[in-house]
Amino acid sequence: MSKIGLQLYSVKELTEKDFLGTLKKIGQLGFDGVEFAGYYNTAAREIKKLMDDYNIQAAGSHISIEALIDNFNQVVDFEKELENPYVVVPYLAEEYRNSLDALKKTVDHLNEIGAKLKENGMQLYYHNHGFEFEKIEGQYILDHIVSATEAENLHVELDTYWVASMNLDPLDFIKKYGKRCSLLHIKDMKGKEDRSSTIVGKGIMDFASITKAGKDLGTKWYTIEQEHFDGDQLDELGQGYLYLKDLLAK
Repeated sequence: MSKIGLQLYSVKELTEKDFLGTLKKIGQLGFDGVEFAGYYNTAAREIKKLMDDYNIQAAGSHISIEALIDNFNQVVDFEKELENPYVVVPYLAEEYRNSLDALKKTVDHLNEIGAKLKENGMQLYYHNHGFEFEKIEGQYILDHIVSATEAENLHVELDTYWVASMNLDPLDFIKKYGKRCSLLHIKDMKGKEDRSSTIVGKGIMDFASITKAGKDLGTKWYTIEQEHFDGDQLDELGQGYLYLKDLLAK
């Protein structure tokens, strides 16, 4: 059964002040899980205890490729304690993707990291922004990454908002990547002119079609992210959660 998570970058101002207290409030809103974007020097056992107390699961963690290359064992130990099965590379600095040669080196890293994570019972993902839809030698950067990695070593956490922001259709990429597209980021867009994010369900993104495609593929988590707020952050995220919960129930 599909679950609804929250990318904690959405509430970074709150987590910076009170990380564990914010996790508790998110659990009380009804979210099935959270996707981490840092831990604020909090021990894994403290985080896991609170998650257990409020029935929150780990829906993934955004961890830099540099941390995975340089501190792989420490990352794995921490994520195992959280019982987090999904490690997500959230961004590539320019030197990792500014040429075909750079991409080839990056793909080698991703293949190696993904294989090692598999040995530890975890799945590696790549999360896109907009730059992955620039082309190198006639092919999207994201397509280079996906086509040159082994399917079992790298899945895609498709950020549907960023695809749409590049005037492309998220459904095309969900269908293209198929079962490798097993996590989806759900972030709404105010409009074609004002492309800032808004409450999920209040913007122009076609989440009915996106969630249907996800269901057909067996998407595991639909993770809400919102970067711009007009009102109370937790209230707006709660509205988005209820909208998505209703949509997934149809």
